[in-house]
Amino acid sequence: METTTAKAAEIAEWMVKEVKFRGILYQTEVIDHILANYGEAYIYVNENGNQSIDKEVKKRFKKLHGGKAAWDRDGFFWGWT
Repeated sequence: METTTAKAAEIAEWMVKEVKFRGILYQTEVIDHILANYGEAYIYVNENGNQSIDKEVKKRFKKLHGGKAAWDRDGFFWGWT
């Protein structure tokens, strides 16, 4: 099943809204949201064997937040700066 750019944009917009409103957004919460609302098409298993967010979604999220959300590698979350 192929991902659509419209859905990727929709997910990215939700991510920006959430991190902006809450101040912090955990990757696990994003994955749970995607699986519940969009299915597995926007999730993949990375080289470490962990679930990760589709690259197109992450690319759009990065463009939308324009550097205002910082990724915390140790905590696996984004924080609004």
